[in-house]
Amino acid sequence: MHIFSISFRNRCSAFALLPLLAACASIAPGMHMDSSASAPTSTSASETVVSDISPVIKPITPQLLKVEKEQREKQVIQDISRLVAPPQPYGIQSGDILSIVVWEHPELAGAAMQISATGLAGVDTVATTSPPAGFVVDHEGMVQFPYAGALKLAGLTEEEARNLLTSKLARYINNPKVTLRVQAYRSKRIYIDGEVKAPGLQAINDIPMTLVEALNRAGGLLPTADQSQIYITRGDATYQINLLQLVQRGINPAGIMLTHGDVIRVVSRDESKVFVSGEVVTPKALTMHNGRLTLNEALGESGGINPITGDGKQVYVVRKSGSERLVYQLDASSPGALAMAEGFELNPKDVIYVAASGLANWHRTLSLMLPGPLSSVLGPIR
Repeated sequence: MHIFSISFRNRCSAFALLPLLAACASIAPGMHMDSSASAPTSTSASETVVSDISPVIKPITPQLLKVEKEQREKQVIQDISRLVAPPQPYGIQSGDILSIVVWEHPELAGAAMQISATGLAGVDTVATTSPPAGFVVDHEGMVQFPYAGALKLAGLTEEEARNLLTSKLARYINNPKVTLRVQAYRSKRIYIDGEVKAPGLQAINDIPMTLVEALNRAGGLLPTADQSQIYITRGDATYQINLLQLVQRGINPAGIMLTHGDVIRVVSRDESKVFVSGEVVTPKALTMHNGRLTLNEALGESGGINPITGDGKQVYVVRKSGSERLVYQLDASSPGALAMAEGFELNPKDVIYVAASGLANWHRTLSLMLPGPLSSVLGPIR
């Protein structure tokens, strides 16, 4: 009987305090944003700082989605015209090794220099252990050949070099028949790094080195690669390649030609994340799908809005655009909210926050003040 009296008195005292604590709801913890709030009129230093960091709140509406889509379509795409070029025949350069055969004159083939592995260490990764015999194009682009003397072959194609050598030998040999080809490609190379199966150096040979060819030689893209962020560095300029966007615009990525010294870096999808927090089932950081993720997809991958504590009218997307801070608000309780959320595309580093409902904030405040009696009466609200 005494135990029942004590328990009953505890419950009654808890309910008696409810009217007195009702005003605490206005100071309950949680995010509250009021887009209609006016700026403070005081000019004190502290209030000036608060006014400067006040974000611009934009409701997510069909009109906003239309404007956002138009802005995305009108975004200035980096000019990659310097990278797009028709394939050209391979041009001989310093360091290449040539195979030269003069038919019916085998004595001339004996003049080919046997290249030692130590003499060309580090020049190329191909055949460094047993380099082929041939004629090396020196640092001045010259090749020494019997009867022809010193020939400037750097910058010439195989056909042009063969014709030049034939014309020189014609002075001493009647109707010479010459075969000239590049035995080892050692002068031109590119470097590929990032999310590919085999990063490293790739030699440029007679097969045109396009971006697609380079990626294929590197074993292809890894599943973690972001196809919207492939960077090509040429000299002092760096170009961002979005493979999916190029295909959508009718540009063939195979038309991007790489040249000697180009550096290609494939970025990981982990570097482009959005963050979902607040009253969702599973707060987490999400990776974008090749540079694209909608608000609806982000909420779905986080389990959706918590049905017990979440306030569907207060779904915020916090974004930093240059020096400006933007906050987009979605009223997920409206009938067309899911359609609008699917049409709202996120940017990397966006933060999605779902605010708690007023009841959840009120309960949490009272639980902090009266953790024992109130919890036993109302039960836990997570």
